[in-house]
Amino acid sequence: MSRVFYKSRNPLQYYSFVFRNWTPSLATWGVGAGAGALLFLSVTPLVRRELLSKVPGIKGYFTDNTPASDKPF
Repeated sequence: MSRVFYKSRNPLQYYSFVFRNWTPSLATWGVGAGAGALLFLSVTPLVRRELLSKVPGIKGYFTDNTPASDKPF
């Protein structure tokens, strides 16, 4: 009859195995959550002025060209 031997692993080996399996999924969800947050917050002036107007690819779309006389605030 064969015997079963269990090789014990230290915690670092166990957590590296767990993180290696979960990293792609967590990265995908993180990118999706970040994109969703930027989508929902893109209408606020603070995010538009401080963040989105400084990104090189989309800078022209979010730049505010409205004259100061037409702004209510």
